Amino acid sequence: MSLLSSLILVLSKLNFSLLALAMTLLALGAPHRAFGSSRGAFSAISTVPQTDGLCALSVTVQGYKCQEFEVRTKDGYILSVQRIPEGRGGGNGAGGAKQPVLLQHGVLVDGMCWVVNSPDESLAFVLADNGFDVWIANARGTRFSSKHSSLDPTRPEYWNWSWDELAAYDLPATVDFVYGQTGQKMHYVGHSMGTLVALASFSQNKVLDKLRSAALLSPVAYLSHMTTLFGILAAKAFVGEITTLAGIAEFNPKGRDVAEFLKVLCSDPGVDCYDLVTEITGKNCCLNASTVGFFLKNEPQPTATKNMVHLAQTVRDGVLSKYDYGTPHFNMAHYGQARPPVYNLTAIPNDFPIFLSYGGQDSLADPRDVGTLLDNLKLHDLDKLTVQFVKDFAHADFIMGITAKDIVYNAMVAFFKRQ
Repeated sequence: MSLLSSLILVLSKLNFSLLALAMTLLALGAPHRAFGSSRGAFSAISTVPQTDGLCALSVTVQGYKCQEFEVRTKDGYILSVQRIPEGRGGGNGAGGAKQPVLLQHGVLVDGMCWVVNSPDESLAFVLADNGFDVWIANARGTRFSSKHSSLDPTRPEYWNWSWDELAAYDLPATVDFVYGQTGQKMHYVGHSMGTLVALASFSQNKVLDKLRSAALLSPVAYLSHMTTLFGILAAKAFVGEITTLAGIAEFNPKGRDVAEFLKVLCSDPGVDCYDLVTEITGKNCCLNASTVGFFLKNEPQPTATKNMVHLAQTVRDGVLSKYDYGTPHFNMAHYGQARPPVYNLTAIPNDFPIFLSYGGQDSLADPRDVGTLLDNLKLHDLDKLTVQFVKDFAHADFIMGITAKDIVYNAMVAFFKRQ
């Protein structure tokens, strides 16, 4: 059952505002665990002619060229990737070969999150209009990336993964594909869980040889200071009660099972379920109601329950480690040690260029947790680490805020062009 699915049902029953619902859906980059489905070597697959893909739904209608591709991971998942090769004017800005940029979304959403605003406000379009070759990733399990070479998404086996596999398989396969298509190193942009996956991969020296730099928006490498009671209760439930719900491997936000789970959370007297946006993400300053409406038509997206549990373990344990199978015996079987291996973020090369932007109102990527991440990067070369603090921004403002271009994206573009 999906936290978001419950969320949707509970919200509808309680007559939540559209904005609150949308932000709740977007914000659930917060933590859970996995079992059955509610639906009942890297290789590229040629360009996919699609009439109902992300390109047709949200990109070409805005006047941009767009291509659909599929990429196969080493463990058999088939991922959808979109390319916006140029801006509306067709030129490449500075001249010469365009630098590729890969965008990676967070949990419970997909690549649509980068194009929900107008062309002047959506990051994918802003980058294309600034002369970049834009590539949009879609994580396994989301609607455009629901295929596998041998597993069926109606079977629990398809959902036996967490963000460990996103870092080990999805990101390397996508980066390899973009590099193979362009022949160039690329910039990387991640939001929320998209930052976690990147940092885990970077710490193991994966994909860095094909990247120019990385931009981390609302980074969630650490979650131990998440401030909202709703988020804390949800995280505890994900590593506790959810494991007793037999047969739930797919965490589907649009399924019906999660409703009961959310009812329990909302029954706590300290949780204000009439303002779940603030309860989960913090107070977002700059969202447009029409954007929220479009977002709700397309999101949220499924993920693995095991992935949500893994995120919740990060809240519980305060460390960034691989999935904890619950007992020394099971961990020993998977890792050869009693505790899951820790991702060592201090191993990220000090000369790798990083742009990091976080918000003062963010209840998921709490500034104290971002401080812990920055402490891991304290030996980073000063000219290779750019840190931006946006006092009024919360979690969703970084990808849906109408002021994000002026405050964050322009600074990011300038950072990319310096590399």
